[in-house]
Amino acid sequence: MQGDSVGLALTHKVLGVVGRSGSGKTTLLEWLVAQLAVAGLKVNVIKHSHHDLELEPPHKDSARLRRAGAAEVMVASPYRYAIVHELRGAPEPALEDQLARLSPADLTLLEGFKSYPIAKLEVYRPSSGNAPLYPDDAHVVAVASDVPAPDGLRAGLVWLDLNQPATVLAWLRRHAGC
Repeated sequence: MQGDSVGLALTHKVLGVVGRSGSGKTTLLEWLVAQLAVAGLKVNVIKHSHHDLELEPPHKDSARLRRAGAAEVMVASPYRYAIVHELRGAPEPALEDQLARLSPADLTLLEGFKSYPIAKLEVYRPSSGNAPLYPDDAHVVAVASDVPAPDGLRAGLVWLDLNQPATVLAWLRRHAGC
């Protein structure tokens, strides 16, 4: 996929979906993932958060074992499994390491990861009062917005109508080659 960072796992087609808080990234991603899954594609998602993750109620056995000192706790059922890995002061794993933990997929979408040098789709709503990211980030290859494109966009930057998610999906499939 064009725009991928050097060093990212070559087996992963990756696209970042970025934007300011409240711009609608998760809503758009939810719709895109559902449409891609219906089309028979396997899609992985990594959601980046700056907050502590509380994935289980504190009274559950798995949380108790994690707090007791387990490095990793896997919770497994006939429906899904999850691995909670405690960093315990170690640095956050690099994106390459996170991608390596995922099973192969047709496409891996990353929510967040604004500062990473990967191809990105920005979700931008001027009504939120926040500045866009695309003017200062050459890795933003497309913008999905609820307003028309402004004059003077840099060459090659694609402007998509956020209110027409099917056009965003069509662009994504062309861009990712899936």
